[in-house]
Amino acid sequence: MSVDQAAKRDIPDATVARLPGYLRALGQLTAQDVLSVSSEELAYSAGVSSAKLRKDLSHLGSYGVRGVGYDVAHLTYQISRALGLTHDWPVIIVGMGNLGRALASYGGFATKGFKVVALLDRDPQLVGDRLDDLTIQPMDELADVVTPGEACIGVVATPAASAQDVADLLVTAGVSSILNFAATAIQVPEGVHMRKVDLSTELQILAFHEQQRSGAVSDELLEEIG
Repeated sequence: MSVDQAAKRDIPDATVARLPGYLRALGQLTAQDVLSVSSEELAYSAGVSSAKLRKDLSHLGSYGVRGVGYDVAHLTYQISRALGLTHDWPVIIVGMGNLGRALASYGGFATKGFKVVALLDRDPQLVGDRLDDLTIQPMDELADVVTPGEACIGVVATPAASAQDVADLLVTAGVSSILNFAATAIQVPEGVHMRKVDLSTELQILAFHEQQRSGAVSDELLEEIG
């Protein structure tokens, strides 16, 4: 099956969301020189049930071999191909504050199929600064760094107040996939894919679970004392 055919395969969104977890677990197995893995072992490493994993992988046409399991290298390639990671995707980061700089300096992008090709900011005091091998460019050069007809990913790492405006500029320039780190919701037109990373929301969810756990512990102590 070609890359285009893999991209067109009807894979449920929930399955797509779990594929990076499987790929991460497979990467750990590869680092340990493990050649094959059972569905139970891979599912445990990825934090899902073996039944869910087998169903997810069936969407890729991968069913494993009874008594042997999955070939780690081949399954890694299958998932990478399904996710579109068999070639590098250009990434543009807008917003060169602390978060934007941290993202730009993250070395893991290159090993995961992503290449940061441009850094942009509106602050004239930041424009012209170099970060690794890239120079921070002004926003009015955005159209020049987006190649017409070439897919790329735009990362919004700006303050919340300017996030929507930046997203609009990215869309106008031809960016059709946006990753939003700003602490606000942004609206994009139909046909543009947008994912939001909200660190404060994730922390609030963890705080909820910690509160529940603390409450359960307190109840147990009261019962023991009583």
